[in-house]
Amino acid sequence: MKKLFVLASLLSVAPAVYSAASESAAPMDAKAAFDRLRSLVGTAENMPPMETVYHLDGSRLMLTHYCMLGNQPRMQARTFNPATGELKFEFLDVTNLAGPGAAHMHNVTFRFVDADHLASQWQLFEKGRLESTESFQLTRVR
Repeated sequence: MKKLFVLASLLSVAPAVYSAASESAAPMDAKAAFDRLRSLVGTAENMPPMETVYHLDGSRLMLTHYCMLGNQPRMQARTFNPATGELKFEFLDVTNLAGPGAAHMHNVTFRFVDADHLASQWQLFEKGRLESTESFQLTRVR
């Protein structure tokens, strides 16, 4: 009887969980997020020798990060909130990784502060887990 009650409880919660998941999985406006990134074209002083390239892939916004660690993680934008300026990318895969547990950037969150400022938090993973978070505050050089 106890097992039947637990199963019934789980089944009654499932629609609510599914509904919440579907609401958060609403399609992201990749073009709007990409346009916001493109508006920040400029240079940043005193940055390590790295490059991040952003591009649209159909309805997806992607990035490839050419890291000073020598690898190239690829991430896909999952959420963009134009009101707060927050854009989150999640890890897809990585090329040139030295080994399965080697350090690499895994996720990144950007926040468009204003037309000339961008805040970012990059998550570094090593051995399959979060090792550290690197924060950068970038100001457009004019």
